Amino acid sequence: MKYVPILVVLLYSCGMPSAGHLSRGSEGVVLEEPDYSRPDAWAALPFKEDAADKTPGSLKDRQAEARADVFFVYPTIYVGRGKLWNADVYDEQMNRKIDSSAIKYQASLFNGAGRVFAPRYRQAHLRAFYTDADNEDAQEALKLAYTDVVKAFTYYLEHYNEGRPVIIAGHSQGALMSMWLLRDFFDGKPLRKQLVAAYLAGWPVKKDQYETIPVCERPEQTGCFCSWRSFRYGYVPRKFPLGDTIAVVNPVSWQTNDAYVPASESRGSVLRDFQTIYPGIADAQIVNGILWLHKPKFPGSVFVVRRNYHVADFNFFYLDVRENARQR
Repeated sequence: MKYVPILVVLLYSCGMPSAGHLSRGSEGVVLEEPDYSRPDAWAALPFKEDAADKTPGSLKDRQAEARADVFFVYPTIYVGRGKLWNADVYDEQMNRKIDSSAIKYQASLFNGAGRVFAPRYRQAHLRAFYTDADNEDAQEALKLAYTDVVKAFTYYLEHYNEGRPVIIAGHSQGALMSMWLLRDFFDGKPLRKQLVAAYLAGWPVKKDQYETIPVCERPEQTGCFCSWRSFRYGYVPRKFPLGDTIAVVNPVSWQTNDAYVPASESRGSVLRDFQTIYPGIADAQIVNGILWLHKPKFPGSVFVVRRNYHVADFNFFYLDVRENARQR
């Protein structure tokens, strides 16, 4: 597996250059650029019915009364045998998969804090992260993905924001895109004043990533960023960036110390059965640049054998993140 070289380069260098104007998917194939004036170029908009409006249990969608906005960038859904390095934003089958997974199970947790905006973008294929750092196709795929995210965020600012406070959120590839957005639009710039907080789950972010955007150290702090990567308690992933230079915020206590936080303090998880909230099943402790938690117990958990809880970075802490976003 060659995931580490490109991940380390992205983490410890300046990251990707600013977005360009690329449209090549692979082998000269040109993918249609998303037109963000069209509602179908967005997976979530507060003005249309979409999966980000859904709520589990007795929770309420509060977008109509929200004073802030949320700009959410979904994770890598483009996997499998696709030959192109980037996804087609007008691929209906792909969009249904995105809507029924990341938008429903991740973006929805923010509808208690703000109006949710989630652009469709030409995300890079999963293999872009499992290759050598100098692979030009992988680099170009990530550039193209970021080009769309920048275009969407610019459109959002010009047509929807109107000076409102904004939360930036993303998972995995979406967290990487969001990390770059903070660099290019917020760090040391006037828009920094409107930043409520950023939730960058499932991607390593350095503590000193930004000059003017610190790591969140208190649950009510604003103008800061949170990040964590979830693994089973005791597991040390050998091929991921570790250490004290990595920013980690405990998504139960919302602090950065290494204190163990028992599951009883967690507000609740939302898993495959979206309508069911599982309170108090996820503990959390920061260890060496990652987040450890004991294997949560829920119906069917006996079949969960993986030690990397990446896919559940948000969902194990669904209500914790939801309430914290609202608090900030």
